[in-house]
Amino acid sequence: MAKLLRGARPLNGIFVGLAAAAIAVPFGASGPPAAAAVASRSSDAEISAFYRARGGAPLWITPKSGAAEEQLLSLLATAQADNLNPKRYNVKALSRAVDDAHRGDPGAVRRADSMLSEAFVAYARDQKHDPGGIIYVDPQLRPTPPSASELLDAAARAPSLSDYVQNMGWMNPIYAKLRAAIASRMYRTDAERRILQLNLERARALPSGNGRYVIVNPPAARLYMYENGQVVDSMRVVAGRPDAVAQTPMMNAYIRYVALNPYWNSPPDLTSKLLAPRVLKGGLTYLNSHGYQVLSDWSDHAHVIDPMSVDWHAVAAGKQIRMRQKPGPANSMGRMKFMFPNAQGIWLHDTPEKEKIDDAARLQSNGCVRLEDAARLERWLFDGRPPSWKRAKPEQKVNLPAPVPLYITYLTAVPSGTSIVYFDDFYGKDRSETRRFAGLL
Repeated sequence: MAKLLRGARPLNGIFVGLAAAAIAVPFGASGPPAAAAVASRSSDAEISAFYRARGGAPLWITPKSGAAEEQLLSLLATAQADNLNPKRYNVKALSRAVDDAHRGDPGAVRRADSMLSEAFVAYARDQKHDPGGIIYVDPQLRPTPPSASELLDAAARAPSLSDYVQNMGWMNPIYAKLRAAIASRMYRTDAERRILQLNLERARALPSGNGRYVIVNPPAARLYMYENGQVVDSMRVVAGRPDAVAQTPMMNAYIRYVALNPYWNSPPDLTSKLLAPRVLKGGLTYLNSHGYQVLSDWSDHAHVIDPMSVDWHAVAAGKQIRMRQKPGPANSMGRMKFMFPNAQGIWLHDTPEKEKIDDAARLQSNGCVRLEDAARLERWLFDGRPPSWKRAKPEQKVNLPAPVPLYITYLTAVPSGTSIVYFDDFYGKDRSETRRFAGLL
Protein backbone atom coordinates (compact mmCIF):
# COMPACT_ATOMS: atom_id res chain seq x y z
CA MET A 1 0.00 0.00 0.00
CA ALA A 2 1.17 3.51 -0.79
CA LYS A 3 2.42 5.55 2.13
CA LEU A 4 0.97 9.05 2.05
CA LEU A 5 3.23 10.60 4.67
CA ARG A 6 6.73 11.39 3.38
CA GLY A 7 8.13 13.39 6.24
CA ALA A 8 7.60 16.02 8.90
CA ARG A 9 9.69 18.86 10.24
CA PRO A 10 9.19 20.77 13.53
CA LEU A 11 7.57 24.17 13.19
CA ASN A 12 9.44 26.46 15.55
CA GLY A 13 9.54 30.26 15.74
CA ILE A 14 7.01 32.38 13.89
CA PHE A 15 8.06 35.13 11.46
CA VAL A 16 11.81 34.78 12.06
CA GLY A 17 14.52 35.44 9.47
CA LEU A 18 14.45 35.81 5.69
CA ALA A 19 13.71 32.88 3.41
CA ALA A 20 16.36 32.03 0.87
CA ALA A 21 15.76 32.92 -2.80
CA ALA A 22 12.00 32.76 -3.29
CA ILE A 23 10.36 31.79 -6.57
CA ALA A 24 10.28 34.83 -8.84
CA VAL A 25 6.71 36.04 -9.03
CA PRO A 26 5.32 39.56 -9.40
CA PHE A 27 4.60 41.46 -6.25
CA GLY A 28 2.34 44.37 -5.47
CA ALA A 29 -0.83 45.25 -7.34
CA SER A 30 -1.65 42.69 -10.00
CA GLY A 31 -3.23 45.05 -12.51
CA PRO A 32 -1.69 47.56 -14.92
CA PRO A 33 0.05 50.69 -13.55
CA ALA A 34 -3.02 52.91 -13.95
CA ALA A 35 -5.16 50.42 -12.05
CA ALA A 36 -2.51 50.17 -9.32
CA ALA A 37 -2.45 53.95 -8.95
CA VAL A 38 -6.23 54.08 -8.64
CA ALA A 39 -6.14 51.30 -6.01
CA SER A 40 -3.46 53.18 -4.07
CA ARG A 41 -5.46 56.43 -4.05
CA SER A 42 -8.55 54.54 -2.94
CA SER A 43 -6.63 52.91 -0.08
CA ASP A 44 -5.21 56.26 1.04
CA ALA A 45 -8.70 57.75 1.19
CA GLU A 46 -10.06 54.78 3.12
CA ILE A 47 -7.18 54.89 5.62
CA SER A 48 -7.82 58.59 6.23
CA ALA A 49 -11.53 57.87 6.71
CA PHE A 50 -10.69 55.06 9.16
CA TYR A 51 -8.73 57.44 11.41
CA ARG A 52 -11.35 60.17 11.16
CA ALA A 53 -13.99 57.71 12.35
CA ARG A 54 -11.74 56.92 15.34
CA GLY A 55 -11.23 60.59 16.15
CA GLY A 56 -7.57 60.15 15.24
CA ALA A 57 -7.00 57.43 17.87
CA PRO A 58 -4.03 55.20 16.97
CA LEU A 59 -4.48 51.52 16.13
CA TRP A 60 -0.95 50.18 16.45
CA ILE A 61 0.88 52.33 18.95
CA THR A 62 -1.25 51.90 22.07
CA PRO A 63 -0.86 49.80 25.23
CA LYS A 64 -3.71 47.56 24.02
CA SER A 65 -1.91 46.63 20.78
CA GLY A 66 0.76 44.65 22.62
CA ALA A 67 3.55 43.55 20.30
CA ALA A 68 1.47 44.08 17.13
CA GLU A 69 3.70 46.80 15.69
CA GLU A 70 6.87 44.73 16.13
CA GLN A 71 5.14 41.67 14.65
CA LEU A 72 3.98 43.65 11.63
CA LEU A 73 7.47 45.06 11.07
CA SER A 74 8.86 41.51 11.24
CA LEU A 75 6.32 40.30 8.68
CA LEU A 76 7.17 43.15 6.33
CA ALA A 77 10.91 42.58 6.72
CA THR A 78 10.46 38.90 5.83
CA ALA A 79 8.00 39.47 2.97
CA GLN A 80 10.27 37.46 0.70
CA ALA A 81 8.70 34.43 2.41
CA ASP A 82 5.44 35.49 0.72
CA ASN A 83 7.19 35.74 -2.66
CA LEU A 84 6.94 39.52 -2.24
CA ASN A 85 9.64 42.20 -2.28
CA PRO A 86 10.33 43.57 1.24
CA LYS A 87 11.61 46.84 -0.28
CA ARG A 88 8.06 47.72 -1.28
CA TYR A 89 7.17 48.31 2.38
CA ASN A 90 10.11 50.57 3.33
CA VAL A 91 10.69 48.84 6.66
CA LYS A 92 13.66 51.05 7.63
CA ALA A 93 11.60 54.23 7.38
CA LEU A 94 8.77 52.54 9.28
CA SER A 95 11.14 51.48 12.06
CA ARG A 96 12.51 55.01 12.38
CA ALA A 97 8.99 56.44 12.53
CA VAL A 98 8.01 53.93 15.23
CA ASP A 99 11.12 54.77 17.26
CA ASP A 100 10.23 58.47 17.03
CA ALA A 101 6.67 57.72 18.13
CA HIS A 102 7.84 55.92 21.26
CA ARG A 103 9.45 59.15 22.43
CA GLY A 104 5.91 60.35 23.14
CA ASP A 105 5.30 63.16 20.63
CA PRO A 106 1.60 62.96 19.60
CA GLY A 107 2.38 64.06 16.04
CA ALA A 108 5.01 61.36 15.70
CA VAL A 109 2.54 58.78 17.02
CA ARG A 110 -0.10 59.80 14.46
CA ARG A 111 2.43 59.74 11.64
CA ALA A 112 3.91 56.34 12.58
CA ASP A 113 0.50 54.77 13.16
CA SER A 114 -0.74 55.91 9.77
CA MET A 115 2.42 54.61 8.10
CA LEU A 116 1.96 51.23 9.78
CA SER A 117 -1.63 51.07 8.54
CA GLU A 118 -0.56 51.96 5.01
CA ALA A 119 2.11 49.25 5.01
CA PHE A 120 -0.28 46.70 6.54
CA VAL A 121 -2.93 47.37 3.90
CA ALA A 122 -0.43 47.16 1.04
CA TYR A 123 1.07 43.93 2.37
CA ALA A 124 -2.25 42.20 3.08
CA ARG A 125 -3.64 43.19 -0.32
CA ASP A 126 -0.49 41.93 -2.05
CA GLN A 127 -0.88 38.53 -0.39
CA LYS A 128 -4.44 37.98 -1.54
CA HIS A 129 -4.37 37.10 -5.23
CA ASP A 130 -5.43 34.28 -7.51
CA PRO A 131 -2.62 31.69 -7.63
CA GLY A 132 -3.92 30.26 -10.92
CA GLY A 133 -4.89 26.73 -11.88
CA ILE A 134 -8.21 26.81 -10.00
CA ILE A 135 -11.71 26.46 -11.44
CA TYR A 136 -13.95 29.14 -9.92
CA VAL A 137 -17.45 27.73 -10.28
CA ASP A 138 -18.69 30.66 -8.21
CA PRO A 139 -16.73 33.84 -8.99
CA GLN A 140 -17.39 35.17 -5.48
CA LEU A 141 -14.92 32.59 -4.18
CA ARG A 142 -12.02 33.91 -6.26
CA PRO A 143 -9.42 35.46 -3.92
CA THR A 144 -9.38 39.23 -4.38
CA PRO A 145 -7.54 41.92 -2.41
CA PRO A 146 -9.75 43.21 0.42
CA SER A 147 -10.27 46.94 0.70
CA ALA A 148 -8.31 49.07 3.15
CA SER A 149 -11.51 49.64 5.12
CA GLU A 150 -12.19 45.91 5.44
CA LEU A 151 -8.65 45.19 6.58
CA LEU A 152 -8.40 47.96 9.14
CA ASP A 153 -11.91 47.42 10.51
CA ALA A 154 -11.15 43.71 11.00
CA ALA A 155 -7.87 44.52 12.73
CA ALA A 156 -9.58 47.04 15.01
CA ARG A 157 -12.31 44.52 15.93
CA ALA A 158 -9.86 41.74 16.75
CA PRO A 159 -9.94 40.78 20.46
CA SER A 160 -6.13 40.93 20.39
CA LEU A 161 -4.40 42.89 17.63
CA SER A 162 -1.14 41.18 18.54
CA ASP A 163 -2.66 37.71 18.03
CA TYR A 164 -4.38 38.87 14.84
CA VAL A 165 -1.08 39.96 13.33
CA GLN A 166 0.93 37.01 14.62
CA ASN A 167 -1.61 34.53 13.21
CA MET A 168 -2.17 36.56 10.04
CA GLY A 169 -5.91 36.70 10.65
CA TRP A 170 -6.57 38.15 7.17
CA MET A 171 -5.26 34.91 5.60
CA ASN A 172 -6.18 31.26 6.02
CA PRO A 173 -4.43 29.53 8.96
CA ILE A 174 -2.82 27.06 6.53
CA TYR A 175 -1.23 29.95 4.63
CA ALA A 176 0.03 31.55 7.85
CA LYS A 177 1.74 28.35 9.05
CA LEU A 178 3.30 27.55 5.68
CA ARG A 179 4.57 31.11 5.52
CA ALA A 180 6.05 30.77 9.02
CA ALA A 181 7.85 27.59 7.96
CA ILE A 182 9.44 29.40 5.02
CA ALA A 183 10.36 32.52 7.00
CA SER A 184 12.01 30.47 9.75
CA ARG A 185 13.86 28.32 7.18
CA MET A 186 12.18 25.17 8.37
CA TYR A 187 13.23 23.08 5.39
CA ARG A 188 16.08 20.66 4.78
CA THR A 189 16.77 21.25 1.09
CA ASP A 190 16.08 23.73 -1.68
CA ALA A 191 13.63 21.20 -3.15
CA GLU A 192 11.68 21.14 0.12
CA ARG A 193 11.67 24.96 0.20
CA ARG A 194 10.21 25.03 -3.32
CA ILE A 195 7.47 22.62 -2.26
CA LEU A 196 6.58 24.92 0.65
CA GLN A 197 6.45 27.90 -1.70
CA LEU A 198 4.26 26.12 -4.24
CA ASN A 199 1.83 25.13 -1.51
CA LEU A 200 1.89 28.64 -0.07
CA GLU A 201 0.69 29.93 -3.46
CA ARG A 202 -2.19 27.44 -3.53
CA ALA A 203 -3.16 28.37 0.02
CA ARG A 204 -3.81 31.96 -1.13
CA ALA A 205 -7.11 30.72 -2.57
CA LEU A 206 -8.30 29.40 0.81
CA PRO A 207 -10.66 31.54 2.89
CA SER A 208 -9.98 33.62 5.98
CA GLY A 209 -12.44 34.62 8.66
CA ASN A 210 -14.84 32.67 10.84
CA GLY A 211 -17.37 31.31 8.35
CA ARG A 212 -18.24 27.67 7.73
CA TYR A 213 -16.52 25.98 4.81
CA VAL A 214 -15.22 22.64 3.54
CA ILE A 215 -11.71 21.86 2.29
CA VAL A 216 -10.92 18.70 0.31
CA ASN A 217 -7.23 17.86 -0.15
CA PRO A 218 -6.68 14.89 -2.50
CA PRO A 219 -2.96 14.40 -1.65
CA ALA A 220 -3.97 13.89 2.00
CA ALA A 221 -7.13 11.96 0.96
CA ARG A 222 -9.14 13.93 3.51
CA LEU A 223 -12.06 16.34 3.81
CA TYR A 224 -12.10 18.99 6.54
CA MET A 225 -15.07 20.90 7.98
CA TYR A 226 -14.19 24.36 9.30
CA GLU A 227 -15.97 26.72 11.68
CA ASN A 228 -14.51 29.87 13.22
CA GLY A 229 -11.16 29.20 11.57
CA GLN A 230 -10.83 25.75 13.19
CA VAL A 231 -11.28 22.19 11.95
CA VAL A 232 -14.38 20.80 13.70
CA ASP A 233 -14.46 17.45 11.88
CA SER A 234 -12.70 15.55 9.10
CA MET A 235 -13.00 12.29 7.20
CA ARG A 236 -11.20 10.16 4.66
CA VAL A 237 -12.05 10.46 0.98
CA VAL A 238 -11.32 8.77 -2.33
CA ALA A 239 -10.30 11.30 -4.98
CA GLY A 240 -9.54 11.00 -8.69
CA ARG A 241 -6.93 8.68 -10.14
CA PRO A 242 -3.56 10.18 -11.12
CA ASP A 243 -4.16 9.76 -14.86
CA ALA A 244 -4.90 13.10 -16.48
CA VAL A 245 -8.56 12.51 -17.38
CA ALA A 246 -9.53 11.35 -13.87
CA GLN A 247 -7.71 13.84 -11.60
CA THR A 248 -9.91 15.77 -9.20
CA PRO A 249 -9.42 19.43 -10.20
CA MET A 250 -8.72 22.33 -7.88
CA MET A 251 -12.08 24.04 -7.60
CA ASN A 252 -13.87 26.68 -5.50
CA ALA A 253 -17.65 26.39 -5.42
CA TYR A 254 -20.71 26.61 -3.18
CA ILE A 255 -22.30 23.33 -2.07
CA ARG A 256 -25.93 24.22 -2.76
CA TYR A 257 -28.00 21.07 -2.30
CA VAL A 258 -27.96 17.36 -1.59
CA ALA A 259 -29.47 14.84 -4.01
CA LEU A 260 -30.94 11.87 -2.14
CA ASN A 261 -31.40 8.48 -3.82
CA PRO A 262 -29.27 9.58 -6.77
CA TYR A 263 -28.85 7.94 -10.13
CA TRP A 264 -25.31 7.26 -11.28
CA ASN A 265 -24.50 8.15 -14.87
CA SER A 266 -21.63 6.00 -16.06
CA PRO A 267 -18.83 7.96 -17.78
CA PRO A 268 -18.59 6.94 -21.47
CA ASP A 269 -15.09 5.53 -21.06
CA LEU A 270 -16.22 3.25 -18.23
CA THR A 271 -19.25 2.18 -20.24
CA SER A 272 -16.98 1.12 -23.10
CA LYS A 273 -14.15 -0.39 -21.11
CA LEU A 274 -16.05 -1.99 -18.23
CA LEU A 275 -19.81 -2.26 -18.61
CA ALA A 276 -20.16 -3.20 -22.28
CA PRO A 277 -17.72 -6.14 -21.97
CA ARG A 278 -19.67 -7.37 -18.94
CA VAL A 279 -22.91 -7.20 -20.91
CA LEU A 280 -21.28 -9.13 -23.77
CA LYS A 281 -20.03 -11.75 -21.33
CA GLY A 282 -23.06 -12.10 -19.06
CA GLY A 283 -25.92 -11.02 -21.28
CA LEU A 284 -28.58 -8.39 -20.72
CA THR A 285 -29.40 -9.95 -17.34
CA TYR A 286 -26.26 -8.16 -16.08
CA LEU A 287 -28.05 -4.84 -16.59
CA ASN A 288 -31.13 -5.90 -14.64
CA SER A 289 -29.19 -7.50 -11.79
CA HIS A 290 -27.07 -4.37 -11.32
CA GLY A 291 -29.82 -1.80 -11.88
CA TYR A 292 -28.55 -0.28 -15.14
CA GLN A 293 -30.69 1.51 -17.71
CA VAL A 294 -29.83 2.71 -21.21
CA LEU A 295 -31.03 6.23 -22.07
CA SER A 296 -31.68 7.86 -25.41
CA ASP A 297 -29.24 10.76 -24.95
CA TRP A 298 -27.52 13.01 -22.38
CA SER A 299 -30.22 15.67 -22.15
CA ASP A 300 -32.49 16.35 -19.17
CA HIS A 301 -35.39 14.95 -21.21
CA ALA A 302 -33.77 11.62 -22.12
CA HIS A 303 -35.93 8.48 -21.96
CA VAL A 304 -35.13 4.86 -21.22
CA ILE A 305 -34.61 2.68 -24.31
CA ASP A 306 -34.58 -1.07 -24.86
CA PRO A 307 -31.02 -2.42 -24.35
CA MET A 308 -31.76 -4.98 -27.07
CA SER A 309 -31.59 -2.10 -29.56
CA VAL A 310 -27.94 -1.36 -28.64
CA ASP A 311 -24.96 -2.74 -30.56
CA TRP A 312 -22.87 -3.71 -27.51
CA HIS A 313 -19.87 -4.71 -29.63
CA ALA A 314 -19.81 -1.13 -31.00
CA VAL A 315 -20.08 0.27 -27.47
CA ALA A 316 -17.17 -1.90 -26.33
CA ALA A 317 -15.22 -0.56 -29.32
CA GLY A 318 -15.80 3.05 -28.22
CA LYS A 319 -19.26 4.12 -29.38
CA GLN A 320 -20.75 6.40 -26.73
CA ILE A 321 -24.10 5.69 -25.14
CA ARG A 322 -25.63 6.91 -21.91
CA MET A 323 -26.06 4.38 -19.11
CA ARG A 324 -27.25 5.09 -15.62
CA GLN A 325 -27.60 3.04 -12.49
CA LYS A 326 -30.84 3.26 -10.54
CA PRO A 327 -30.81 4.16 -6.83
CA GLY A 328 -30.20 1.23 -4.55
CA PRO A 329 -27.67 -0.52 -2.31
CA ALA A 330 -25.24 -1.13 -5.19
CA ASN A 331 -25.46 2.36 -6.70
CA SER A 332 -22.00 3.89 -7.10
CA MET A 333 -23.24 7.19 -5.64
CA GLY A 334 -24.46 5.50 -2.48
CA ARG A 335 -27.41 7.14 -0.77
CA MET A 336 -26.62 10.80 -1.50
CA LYS A 337 -24.45 13.24 -3.40
CA PHE A 338 -23.58 16.84 -2.56
CA MET A 339 -23.96 19.19 -5.48
CA PHE A 340 -22.07 22.32 -6.50
CA PRO A 341 -23.21 22.36 -10.15
CA ASN A 342 -20.22 22.65 -12.48
CA ALA A 343 -19.34 21.98 -16.11
CA GLN A 344 -16.72 19.40 -15.07
CA GLY A 345 -19.30 17.08 -13.49
CA ILE A 346 -17.54 16.95 -10.11
CA TRP A 347 -19.37 16.38 -6.83
CA LEU A 348 -18.99 14.77 -3.40
CA HIS A 349 -20.85 11.53 -2.82
CA ASP A 350 -21.52 8.51 -0.66
CA THR A 351 -20.21 5.12 -1.76
CA PRO A 352 -21.17 1.48 -1.18
CA GLU A 353 -17.54 0.48 -1.76
CA LYS A 354 -16.29 1.17 1.76
CA GLU A 355 -13.23 -1.00 1.17
CA LYS A 356 -11.83 1.66 -1.17
CA ILE A 357 -11.98 4.18 1.69
CA ASP A 358 -9.72 1.82 3.65
CA ASP A 359 -7.17 1.61 0.82
CA ALA A 360 -4.12 3.68 1.72
CA ALA A 361 -3.80 5.11 -1.80
CA ARG A 362 -7.40 6.39 -1.93
CA LEU A 363 -6.98 7.87 -5.43
CA GLN A 364 -9.27 5.59 -7.40
CA SER A 365 -12.29 7.62 -8.55
CA ASN A 366 -13.06 9.15 -11.93
CA GLY A 367 -12.72 12.69 -10.57
CA CYS A 368 -15.56 12.94 -8.08
CA VAL A 369 -14.87 12.60 -4.36
CA ARG A 370 -16.16 9.59 -2.44
CA LEU A 371 -16.80 10.17 1.26
CA GLU A 372 -16.04 7.98 4.23
CA ASP A 373 -19.23 9.10 6.02
CA ALA A 374 -21.62 11.06 3.82
CA ALA A 375 -24.34 11.08 6.48
CA ARG A 376 -21.99 12.85 8.90
CA LEU A 377 -21.23 15.56 6.36
CA GLU A 378 -24.96 15.85 5.65
CA ARG A 379 -25.73 16.45 9.34
CA TRP A 380 -23.10 19.18 9.53
CA LEU A 381 -24.19 20.91 6.33
CA PHE A 382 -27.79 20.93 7.57
CA ASP A 383 -26.85 22.23 11.03
CA GLY A 384 -27.67 18.94 12.72
CA ARG A 385 -31.14 18.69 11.12
CA PRO A 386 -30.73 16.55 7.97
CA PRO A 387 -33.72 16.27 5.61
CA SER A 388 -36.24 13.47 5.93
CA TRP A 389 -36.28 10.78 3.25
CA LYS A 390 -38.94 9.80 0.76
CA ARG A 391 -37.22 6.57 -0.07
CA ALA A 392 -39.15 5.65 -3.20
CA LYS A 393 -38.36 8.86 -5.07
CA PRO A 394 -35.01 9.07 -6.94
CA GLU A 395 -32.91 12.23 -7.21
CA GLN A 396 -34.64 14.12 -4.40
CA LYS A 397 -33.17 17.62 -4.39
CA VAL A 398 -32.94 19.28 -0.96
CA ASN A 399 -31.39 22.75 -0.73
CA LEU A 400 -28.99 23.50 2.10
CA PRO A 401 -30.16 26.09 4.67
CA ALA A 402 -27.42 28.28 3.18
CA PRO A 403 -24.78 27.48 0.53
CA VAL A 404 -21.48 26.34 2.07
CA PRO A 405 -18.18 27.15 0.32
CA LEU A 406 -16.12 24.20 -0.85
CA TYR A 407 -12.41 24.46 -1.65
CA ILE A 408 -10.89 21.48 -3.47
CA THR A 409 -7.19 22.24 -3.22
CA TYR A 410 -3.90 20.42 -3.81
CA LEU A 411 -1.62 20.67 -0.79
CA THR A 412 1.42 18.42 -0.62
CA ALA A 413 2.77 20.28 2.43
CA VAL A 414 0.32 20.72 5.30
CA PRO A 415 0.79 22.16 8.80
CA SER A 416 0.13 19.64 11.57
CA GLY A 417 0.56 20.97 15.07
CA THR A 418 4.14 22.22 15.28
CA SER A 419 5.25 20.30 12.18
CA ILE A 420 4.85 20.28 8.42
CA VAL A 421 3.63 17.00 6.92
CA TYR A 422 4.54 16.22 3.31
CA PHE A 423 2.43 14.11 0.94
CA ASP A 424 3.28 12.49 -2.36
CA ASP A 425 2.84 14.62 -5.49
CA PHE A 426 0.35 12.16 -7.00
CA TYR A 427 -0.82 14.44 -9.80
CA GLY A 428 2.65 15.81 -10.60
CA LYS A 429 1.61 19.42 -10.03
CA ASP A 430 4.67 20.21 -7.90
CA ARG A 431 6.98 18.81 -10.57
CA SER A 432 5.32 20.63 -13.47
CA GLU A 433 5.11 23.95 -11.63
CA THR A 434 8.74 23.69 -10.51
CA ARG A 435 9.79 23.19 -14.14
CA ARG A 436 7.60 26.08 -15.26
CA PHE A 437 9.05 28.48 -12.68
CA ALA A 438 12.59 27.30 -13.47
CA GLY A 439 11.96 28.31 -17.07
CA LEU A 440 11.04 31.83 -15.94
CA LEU A 441 14.23 32.39 -13.92
